[in-house]
This record gives sequence, structure tokens and C-alpha cells, in this order.
Amino acid sequence: MAPLRPRLIGRPLAIAVLAGVVPLRAAGGEPPQDLLKLPIGDPARRHCEAPLVLDAVTDSSSGALLTPTGLAKALGDVRLLLVGEEHTDMETHRVEKRILAELVGAGRTVVMALEMYPFPEQRWLDEWTAGRLSEEGFVEGSRWYRNWGYNWLYYRDIFLFARDNRLRMVAVNAPREVVSFLRKKGWSELAPEQAAHVPKKIDTRSADYLRLFKAHFEDESFHAAMTEKGWQAMLDVQCTWDATMGWNAVRALSEDPDPNRIVVVLVGAGHVEYGLGIERQVRAWYGGKVASVIPVPVEDPEEGPVRAVQASYASYVWGIPPEIGPLYPDLGIATRFREEDRRLEILDVAKDTPAKRAGLEVEDVLLSVDGTPIADGETLSRLVAEKRWGDETTIVVSRGSEIRTLTVLLRREVPEKAKPPGP
Repeated sequence: MAPLRPRLIGRPLAIAVLAGVVPLRAAGGEPPQDLLKLPIGDPARRHCEAPLVLDAVTDSSSGALLTPTGLAKALGDVRLLLVGEEHTDMETHRVEKRILAELVGAGRTVVMALEMYPFPEQRWLDEWTAGRLSEEGFVEGSRWYRNWGYNWLYYRDIFLFARDNRLRMVAVNAPREVVSFLRKKGWSELAPEQAAHVPKKIDTRSADYLRLFKAHFEDESFHAAMTEKGWQAMLDVQCTWDATMGWNAVRALSEDPDPNRIVVVLVGAGHVEYGLGIERQVRAWYGGKVASVIPVPVEDPEEGPVRAVQASYASYVWGIPPEIGPLYPDLGIATRFREEDRRLEILDVAKDTPAKRAGLEVEDVLLSVDGTPIADGETLSRLVAEKRWGDETTIVVSRGSEIRTLTVLLRREVPEKAKPPGP
């Protein structure tokens, strides 16, 4: 597949695999667009802009600038809050923790709903918040690097805050095998313990959401190769995740009718933007007030300063400083596990990444990293998480009938506009 925007490396490819999508012919797909400036979402705000200010929270309905404490006060009548993150942007995780701390400080009963874990893993979250697990025991026992894969250190402070304050944590995501089963056989065929966590009806038809979904894919050749049926198949999977996470978050809210209770969903921004993901789904069965917060960098490394966003982008936008790249190393590949030979195959190698520069290619089969055999994605993610920028790693791959040993230098790519001028 063609390179994708950094924010989506991994998830869109997972969607494509689950949906069984293979680009076959041109379909006249539209070119990439500015994700922050699409005229979609709430009709009352879709044609207005909201200012973006570093370290300030903008109320997109009024344009008013709030402090973090002011945000908690503004959320006084909200019981379901969606916070959209960039998984490898540390600033968004700092915002998440600050929001949780402000809500706790305001006296709210906070429940955290997590995209990172599918619902069968709930017992591990219960054990963690009860203080019965060490940090190492939790990461290993809950299989963090299998269920999520991103470096634990991005999320560590949030999880420690939850444990120290005894906040209830809820696993709201759907296992990928359940999503695949739903597509093939439907809700009525699910086992009862699974059906309890998945809504019977999922709305997969939204022209606005389809437009947003397409805008997340940067490469024009990918658009040209996709059929409308293929786009819809991927969107169906995305909507299934949206609806399941929303369903389980509302279930957690209904456990206690106390109006002081607030469920905070920590989830990728793509599930929150323009109210078209989780928020659109939950309105079918939840009549309470829903709000969203998305941290947005005030500068794009390629395009320059970002001074405003479409007002319909989120209920509140929080201006954060830009990051040159992920805080912790990322190879820049997407993989799939081949059941037939129990090997990990590369599906995509993103441009301007360590893997690309080292010569890794699509269809390479990963055999080992620094001498450790690669049996699955969990092992790969765990080994990469132990690295830091500036390190090197030796990766052995099978390419056709050849075995190749490649040295990957873990170095970040500086955006062109951030590079110093030449002589």
C-alpha cells in the first residue's frame, strides 16, 4: 500500500486487512485535504473557524479561550467526554493527564474508557487500579505490546495517575477477531459474552465521515486505486470500532446514575474528529450531553503555523507545541501475521522512516531483531520499545528465496521546512 499520514500508520492498514480491501482500479478518488479545515460535522459550526492558541483551550462554539481549570468547569454538565489523541505525540498524553487531573480536582467521579484494551482484558485494568500489580507485571500480564503496541512510556503517567487516584478504568475496544466475525456473520451469531459489548445496530453510512476518512489517506495514488466499494468496506470496520467503544463507554456511565460521574474516553483523534465517529454512534442510544477535546499542534512541520481550525472539528481544541517526530523510536512499518506459516510480513514501509532508509521492503518476512526471533507483532513492538533514538538495530528478513541482514539506524527525519538553509 502507499504511504499514509503518520497518525494513521497501522490502524488504516489493519482496517484494510479486516475489510479484505485490495486496490484494483481507478475510482477518481479526491486528493488529500487539510484535516483541520473540512466543512463537515455540526451544521451550526461547519462553516466557522475557531482560533488555535498555544497552551489555551478554545471553546469552538464561542471562540472563548479557557484555562485547563476553566475547561473542567465548562464540562460541568457533560457526562461523556471524548479526548482525541495522537498515539505517538507525548504532548497529547500530557493533555489527557491534565484533563483527568482537573476533573478529579473539580470533584468529578472520573471513569477512564480506553481504546488501548479490548473488552476481554478488563480484569487486568481492575487489578491495576486496585494496586495488586507491579508496573512490570501489568505491562506483561495485560500484554500491552500485543493489544496496543505503542511504547508504554507514552501512557505510563496516565496509568500511574489512574492507579494512584483509584480511578475506574474500562476496556472498551473490540478484539479484531470480533470485528472480523461481525463482518462475516453478524451480531446474532456472536457469543452472549461478546454480544453484550457490541451494539445491535451500527450506522455505517455518512457522507461526511466518508469524506473525512478519505482525507486521512495522503497518497493520491492510493485514492486513484481504490474503488468506492473498497472505501466503504474500510469505513464499515472503522464504524464498528467507533460504535463498540461508544457502547461500552455508555455502559460504564450507566453503572452509576450519579450526575457527578463522567466517563472520559481516551482514543485516537480519528474516532473523535468532527463528531462523526464515536459521538455520532452513541447518539442512537444515549441522550445526554457529549463533548470532545482534541489537542492540536499550533504548527505543522510542513505547512507552517496553524492559527485556526474548523469550529466543527471538536467541542474544544487545545493548542499544543509541535513535535518533530515521535518521542520514542518507530521503525515505520505495518505488518500482518501470516497464520499459514506463523510469520510476520511487512505490509507497508512509510517514507522518510528508519525502515525505508535501511532498505526494508513490502512482503519482507521478519525473522529476527538483534538476534531475537520474531514470532509475532507483540515481540516486535516490545523489542522496538527498548530502543531509543540514535540506536541501531539489526533486522534479518526473508525476501523471496534470500535471507538478508539489514542495519536500521534509528534516526528521525527533520521536515524540510525545519532544516537549516544550505550554503
